[in-house]
Amino acid sequence: MTKFCSLTEALTENLLDGDCVAFEGFTHLIPYAAAHEAIRQGRRDLTLVRMTPDLVYDQMVGMGLARKLIFSYLGNPGVGLLRRCRDAIENGFPRAIEIEEHSHAGMANAYEAGAAGLPCAVFRGYRGAGLAAINPNIKSVTCPFTGEVLAAVPAIRPDVTFIHAQKADRKGNVLVEGIIGIQKEAVLAAKRAVVTVEEVVDNFDDLHPNLTVLPNWTIAAISVVPGGSHPSYTHGYYERDNAAYLEWDEIASDRDRFQAWMHKNVIESSAEDFAARVEHLRKAA
Repeated sequence: MTKFCSLTEALTENLLDGDCVAFEGFTHLIPYAAAHEAIRQGRRDLTLVRMTPDLVYDQMVGMGLARKLIFSYLGNPGVGLLRRCRDAIENGFPRAIEIEEHSHAGMANAYEAGAAGLPCAVFRGYRGAGLAAINPNIKSVTCPFTGEVLAAVPAIRPDVTFIHAQKADRKGNVLVEGIIGIQKEAVLAAKRAVVTVEEVVDNFDDLHPNLTVLPNWTIAAISVVPGGSHPSYTHGYYERDNAAYLEWDEIASDRDRFQAWMHKNVIESSAEDFAARVEHLRKAA
C-alpha cells in the first residue's frame, strides 16, 4: 500500500547506501527535492541512473554520493558542461566514479525491458557509433528469424526510482501530465518508487483522458513537496528557472564556491523551501 509521508521519511525508508537509483524526469518534473534530501542524509556509493543527468546529478556527484553513473547525455541543457561530473571523471574529485554511457535509445529500451521484467533490451541502434568500443555492456545479437544483427543492452532495474509529478489522489494513484519522458517505465522497472507531488486531490475525475496515471500499487511512498522539481519546471504549475541553469555553470566551475552553495541551499535548507523558490515562476506560468 502506498504510504503518504514526509520526504525525509520516504527517503530514509527507501534509499540505502549502495543502491542503484534513478531520479528521472525529462525537461520538467526532475525530482530535485528528493535528490537534495539524499544529499542531506549523506547517502554513499550510489549507482546513479538517468537519461540526462542534468544539474541534479552534478550536485549529487559533486557531493560524493555516486560511485557510478549510467547515462545517455552528460551536460547542462542549453549551457554546456556538468563541471562537477567532469571533475570527478577526470580528476577523481571528490571521488573517482565509473561511467557507463549509452544513447538515448539504448537507455529508453533498457528501462522498457526492466519494466517488462526482461533481462535485456534488443533494438536497432549504435550503428556507426563508437560507444560499443568503450562500453562492454553494449552487445550484439543475431535475430534467429531474419539474421539481422541487433544491439542488446542489459535491462535497467533500479532498487528505487524517484520522480516528481503534478498530483496524487487520496488512494495513492499518481497523475503525470505534459512531457512524460521515461518516468513511467522507470517506476515500473524499479523495486521501489517514491513520488514527490505538487498536491493531493480527492480524485482524478473530469481530467483529460490523454494523461498518465501510475496506479498506487506501483508506488511505495508519496510526499507532498510543492515546487519539488525546481529549477526544472512542472507543467501547469511553474516555469523552468533558466537563470538558475545559467548561474550553475559558474557555481560548479569552482570547488569552493560549489561547496558553499550546496551548504547554503541544500544542506541547510529543507523540502519546504522549494515552494518559496518557485513563487515568482508560479506567477509567470
